[in-house]
Amino acid sequence: MKLLLDTANVTEIKEAAGYYPICGVTTNPSIISREESDFFETLKKIRSIIGEDQMLHAQVTAHKAEGMIEEAKRMKDELGKNFYVKIPATKEGIKAIMELKSREFQVTATAVVSAKQGLIAAMAGADFVAPYVNRIDHHGGDGIKTAADLTKVFREHHLSAKILAASFKNTKQVFDNALSGSYSATVPLQIMEDMLKHPLTDTSLETFDSDWKAAYGEKHITDF
Repeated sequence: MKLLLDTANVTEIKEAAGYYPICGVTTNPSIISREESDFFETLKKIRSIIGEDQMLHAQVTAHKAEGMIEEAKRMKDELGKNFYVKIPATKEGIKAIMELKSREFQVTATAVVSAKQGLIAAMAGADFVAPYVNRIDHHGGDGIKTAADLTKVFREHHLSAKILAASFKNTKQVFDNALSGSYSATVPLQIMEDMLKHPLTDTSLETFDSDWKAAYGEKHITDF
């Protein structure tokens, strides 16, 4: 499974790019707005950090297909290759996805909260479909099963779309998503860091350190 970072915070992206095996960054209008900075300036800073080999996903704000298409054109012009325009899985969004794919845009269908929405988006040509795992759970559904069902139906019907699962609130959801066969997931930095944390790892390292110092003092391996 591929991991992306779900943020527009430049500091967090620099941290993640240096320490974690991320394959790109995803944003949305809410995430961007928290940075209180110019929209394109923020996205260009993100691009400069992750480079052109990694994916950058950014979302339209228009509600009508024509507006979505115009916004997508502007973003693609500004952000270059490996840019994925996020289009909501609505009636107008599906219309926009079909037109954008005819123009060879890379598209992520977002705000997907049912497998039926995701299937239509994939049939319209979306490269990625983003089920909102925790949001589905919060409203009485099963986010992991939705992602798994979409993975299965894409495979059975030979659709090229891939899952980019989103909206995670804990590490179990992320791991269960990986077990479900999802192609990728986008997570906040805190959840990415929490995936590495465990008190038994900390106590093991403390024991190793104590035993080493008892035998060798402050020497390091390079001192031998």
